[in-house]
Amino acid sequence: MTREDFQRDFDSLLPGGSSEAGASRRTALKVALGVGYAASVLPVCAQTAIKTPADGLSVGEVHFDVNGFQVNAYRAAPEGGKSLPVILVISEIFGVHDYIADICRRLARQGYMAIAPDLFARQGDPMSYGEMSKLMSEVIAKVPDAQVMADLDAAVKWAGANGGDVSRLGITGFCWGGRITWLYAAHGPVKAGVAWYGRLVGTPSELTPRHPVDVASALRAPVLGLYGEKDAGIPLDTIDKMKEALEKGSAAAKQSEFVTYPDAPHAFHADYRPSYRKEAAEDGWKRMLAWFKAHGVS
Repeated sequence: MTREDFQRDFDSLLPGGSSEAGASRRTALKVALGVGYAASVLPVCAQTAIKTPADGLSVGEVHFDVNGFQVNAYRAAPEGGKSLPVILVISEIFGVHDYIADICRRLARQGYMAIAPDLFARQGDPMSYGEMSKLMSEVIAKVPDAQVMADLDAAVKWAGANGGDVSRLGITGFCWGGRITWLYAAHGPVKAGVAWYGRLVGTPSELTPRHPVDVASALRAPVLGLYGEKDAGIPLDTIDKMKEALEKGSAAAKQSEFVTYPDAPHAFHADYRPSYRKEAAEDGWKRMLAWFKAHGVS
């Protein structure tokens, strides 16, 4: 029985579309990354949620050690593939749920090894939270950037030892993961990054000492930023600040670009949510693939 079959059978026993159903499902499946959706985003917009089949792919959970802690990740790659280009996929605040797993499968169908680490596991399980405010305060706000960078470094090492060609490494992330994409492009050995509506500015703290605008000038890889002009949480003036910082930076910083979609809100690529905007999402996806190809991640 596949995970999809398990989820379908288990879902049939639960009341549809409730936060309790999402939380119960996650409790039952526990470490099964990439199955179901976070309780706080239910009910899912089933009419727009994309489902990418896994036939011809090698998919499932993998794990690796980081300072004595086992980090789990969802991995998708062409079956039998060797020396594959690698893309790190960084989730939203909701963790490695069905949407993120599907992103990995979509990339695998393009010839990549895509790996999405569970970067919140030490702090809690974002899938189980029905209230966004509690999720933010009890889990997300407690995740140190340094921890995330170390986990991503370990994911790269794992990929290199398991069929990935890390000399062709890219990173993409959504919302919370978009911010991390910018940070890792200034930290890790990536050749290119694509940030989907990640926050660019913020107040420094012990756990988040720097934000994308603070590391913009030191980027080691060019980043394509895909943003919505109607994103209430990311004002356009912060994009302007980021552009100014990039223009004063490294060669990779100067190569970085932004695309802003006039009618797009936050999370316009999230096909399982009301915020989804098909035209912008599809255009952004095409631009992402072209960006990776143009910068040697293919």
